[in-house]
Amino acid sequence: MEDLYSRLMQDVRFEEGLKACMNCGICTAICPAAEYYHYDPRRIVDLVQTRNNNIIKELLKSETIWYCGQCMSCKTRCPRGNTPGMVIMALRKLSQELGYFTSSEKGRQQFAIKRTVGDNVLKHGYCIVSYDVDPEVHPEQGPAWEHYYNHLDASLARLGGELNGSEGPTRLIPGEVLDELKRIFEVTGGHDLYDAIEDASEKKAEEMGMEFKKEGRDFEYYRHVVSADSGCHQCEPEDVRREVYETRR
Repeated sequence: MEDLYSRLMQDVRFEEGLKACMNCGICTAICPAAEYYHYDPRRIVDLVQTRNNNIIKELLKSETIWYCGQCMSCKTRCPRGNTPGMVIMALRKLSQELGYFTSSEKGRQQFAIKRTVGDNVLKHGYCIVSYDVDPEVHPEQGPAWEHYYNHLDASLARLGGELNGSEGPTRLIPGEVLDELKRIFEVTGGHDLYDAIEDASEKKAEEMGMEFKKEGRDFEYYRHVVSADSGCHQCEPEDVRREVYETRR
């Protein structure tokens, strides 16, 4: 098996985020995600420090590494200057590169993020564009968004904006800027990571017997990824408090 710990060490975020952990549990005590999910940053760091490939592989395939909200509260309180949130970043990227993210429900959502935010960045220059959030596809946005969507030009004008205009936050991004952005993705390996997410997701869709399309979002696997909820992710707050208490004893 490939040395996964060595792969993690190649990520500067891992190198900077894990310096001298003593497993005190303060990161878990301050972590908002640990309040609601089966998530314990102290435990994750503890597992990574074993340098055991089998253990790290299970982490890469788990739901656990996708619960972190990247708020970096852990960095503000760690007495040793560690940042478990950055360790999580490195674990997530490696999971995407190796295709392990498709083993978990939350991990598979990376495909939806790639097909929305990821593709929007390269196509429009924005993470989210108003005309891309169709109320029929996203009813959770409610009636206010439906009205805004159906009257985009008028709504933006009232706010002092102009859709695809020359100025403002909804301006049209010039083609030469988008070309430069695509070159940056090419040089930094962004395109390779996108391809890895696509390839692993297509393989998982085939494994699950679901329809998969090379483009767009109107197909079975995409709909499954954005809507699936096993209901096993949240935990009772007292469970987390008990874990922190036992860690500090």
